[in-house]
Amino acid sequence: MKFISWNVNGLRSCVTKGFKEVFDKFDADIFCIQETKLQQNQIDDNIKALGIHQFFNDAIKKGYSGTACFAKEKPLNIYKGINICVPENLEEIEYDYKEDGEGRIITLEYDKFFLVNCYVPNSKRELERLDFRAIWENNIRKYLIELDKVKPVIYCGDLNVAHEEIDLKNPSTNHQNAGFTDTERNKMTELLDAGFTDTFRFVYPEKQEFSWWSYMFHAREKNVGWRIDYFIVSNSISNKIVDSIIHTDIFGSDHCPIELDIDL
Repeated sequence: MKFISWNVNGLRSCVTKGFKEVFDKFDADIFCIQETKLQQNQIDDNIKALGIHQFFNDAIKKGYSGTACFAKEKPLNIYKGINICVPENLEEIEYDYKEDGEGRIITLEYDKFFLVNCYVPNSKRELERLDFRAIWENNIRKYLIELDKVKPVIYCGDLNVAHEEIDLKNPSTNHQNAGFTDTERNKMTELLDAGFTDTFRFVYPEKQEFSWWSYMFHAREKNVGWRIDYFIVSNSISNKIVDSIIHTDIFGSDHCPIELDIDL
């Protein structure tokens, strides 16, 4: 199966920059999007024309956040957010997270796996949202662990963290900046240690490629970037990974698409 994840930084904007051509080229089984930045009444004919099964989780705030999945096969269930998306057959979990209104998570359940598409909150300048981010990380980890008890998980999206120094161009000057704080990196380590695999690092242990570049200072032209977009899977299916690809040649956003090929 082929999965694609892309933070498009505004779906309507990306559609004007060749999104459909990219979408058609990949022909993915499931195409996941972060930062849709739209509400249901703003889904125009260009988006509807993409066809197949479309699922959106919009933020309450207009022009902000939002996730979407485009799937060839209809899922068994669709869950949105954390609090409201735990399947009934899972153990009840108490979450200390009240920002499901930001449209950051959408989960598709299939016979053999859960697909969790996520746009993780940015800790922002001066790390003003770092404490909230830490709560988020604890809760999403609990959620993924509970899902994994039922069937394997494929977790993808803009996770807003460069896990290791190899995952960004300038680690020394960015230490303790948003996306490369010890807190955020440790939370990613905790997730992986809980039974999950970073697919790109699994396939390419020493390869340095980036998935996001600042719009400032010609960062993409100079390839001064960060790898903050991930496909993470349950360890139980890591042996089924075929490839994990970062499509640095595709434009249309400050992020580029990433791909997971896995034999399920």
